[in-house]
Amino acid sequence: MDQQQVLPMLRQPVRRRHLIAMLASAVVLRPLAAFAQQKPMPMVGILDVGDPASLLKSFREGLRDKGYIEGQNIRLEVRSPAGSSKSLAELARELVEIKVDVIVAKFTPAVRAAMEATKTIPIVMAPAGAPVETGLVASLSRPGGNVTGMSATAAELGGKRIELIRQFLPQASRIGVLANSADPFTKPFLGEMQTAAGTLGVQVEPVMVSGPGEFETAFSTLQKASADCVIIQPSLPEKAAIDMALKVRLPPFGLFRSTVEKGALMSYAPRAEDGYRGAAVYVDKILKGAKPADLPVEQPTIFELVINSRTAKALGLTVPPSLLARADDVIE
Repeated sequence: MDQQQVLPMLRQPVRRRHLIAMLASAVVLRPLAAFAQQKPMPMVGILDVGDPASLLKSFREGLRDKGYIEGQNIRLEVRSPAGSSKSLAELARELVEIKVDVIVAKFTPAVRAAMEATKTIPIVMAPAGAPVETGLVASLSRPGGNVTGMSATAAELGGKRIELIRQFLPQASRIGVLANSADPFTKPFLGEMQTAAGTLGVQVEPVMVSGPGEFETAFSTLQKASADCVIIQPSLPEKAAIDMALKVRLPPFGLFRSTVEKGALMSYAPRAEDGYRGAAVYVDKILKGAKPADLPVEQPTIFELVINSRTAKALGLTVPPSLLARADDVIE
């Protein structure tokens, strides 16, 4: 066999080896390229003033409606001072340090803590009361800045709540309020009730506290002021406040259904779960590129009256039939 016949035979396996190597490289490089093109899983921080269980339940439902499954295509980082020695401010800074994409904050103190921790990360109110009056947003239609979300319309219903309390307790002339001294929402919250109280012939007796360590003294003050009942501001530890109110047999009222489920007599407010689910809609829009400054603040349109007849019986009170007939739900 001459040299011209041998050379092609030598070249053939070399080309085959090269081809095999090239195919192997393509198999390796294709998943690496695909991996490089994948976007990192978005991370949402949750900042709650108390127990985040109720917020998380409805918020996760809202995320699922938008196609997000926790652990698969979205990650939640939950922070709450409940059971923690850290303040809201510290917890908000933690969320900023781990570089969450959005912060969902429940109630005004949590929103304020998030705002102080970051001017760039989008913040979604879930919800917050009187957001314009407390300086959280510039306006409802054009929030500006990095904050938008759900308004609780909690202050605006102050007059309606006092009217309902008078129907529940016709003899009530002094309505105590356990108010949060650290919450910017407290001012409009009390202001609406005090304005309404004057026209309804009752007196509002606010007692300012910063936490449960002051509850015993606060309830002693309300008793000395001859308060006929007490309204508990929701940014305070509700269960501890309700337990103290029942212990001294001072009828407790709340703003949201959660307060009634914990033992308060009655609440009238937007459905909290609507606000939590609505926050997920905002998160979806922001993750898809929308700017908080351009997303109008949403106000609730559905309100519910919830009554706890079990607590009424424990206090020896009779719920007026007219209120029972109007109630959206009665806890037996």
